[in-house]
Amino acid sequence: MSRNDRHVRRQQRQLQQAQRKLAKLQRKEQKKVLRREKRAGRPPSILVQEFWNVPNMLTVARILIIPFFVLLTYWADPYSSLLAAAIFALAAITDVIDGYLARRMNVVTVVGKFMDPLADKLIATAALVMMVRLGRIEAWVVILLLSREFIVSGLRTIAANEGMVIAAGAEGKVKNALQLVGIIALCVHYVHPLDLVWTTLSVSWNTVGRMLLYLSVAVSYWSMVIYFRNFLAMLAERSKGHPQSA
Repeated sequence: MSRNDRHVRRQQRQLQQAQRKLAKLQRKEQKKVLRREKRAGRPPSILVQEFWNVPNMLTVARILIIPFFVLLTYWADPYSSLLAAAIFALAAITDVIDGYLARRMNVVTVVGKFMDPLADKLIATAALVMMVRLGRIEAWVVILLLSREFIVSGLRTIAANEGMVIAAGAEGKVKNALQLVGIIALCVHYVHPLDLVWTTLSVSWNTVGRMLLYLSVAVSYWSMVIYFRNFLAMLAERSKGHPQSA
């Protein structure tokens, strides 16, 4: 075989390799185009559709402000403490607003039912943990409050699995109100004058917050006992409706 023949064959092999690489790249590109077209033609999932509404955006905003709230409580000076209290109060207000809007706009969704209590628990837990770190409340108070939440959440899960819905009573709302106002007072912490119509009082907001959280512990466990009692009563009613065969 002459040198020219070898050179021609080498060029042919190189050309064939280049053609194979080009065909491989074209196939990959076609697959990408098909995937993009398939994704473009596919409707968004139900969860994605439910996510994009005003109440859920307010809930997401409550979660996103938690780092700023924690930072302000970490600085712990009087001005930062007031700002932290304002942020927590704003989060509590938006919790009421997004629930109202969800019902008014008829956009009560599965995503919202999951995210709303999650946002509440995240910011409340962050606040309580920071108050313990700053020495504004005793650790045992926070342990009791968080333990109660875990117990009741577990009971709600069991009840839901059994097809039972246990409505929250008035005592649960009282507990939430005491806890929220108590945390706001603990965030303020310092002694500030309170101007009344007839006089001016110097209020220790840390003392006010402590008293309110102590009360919230008592009301929390009272509401938990009532919740357990309602759960057991519903179980008893169910067992009467479905007696076991002898």
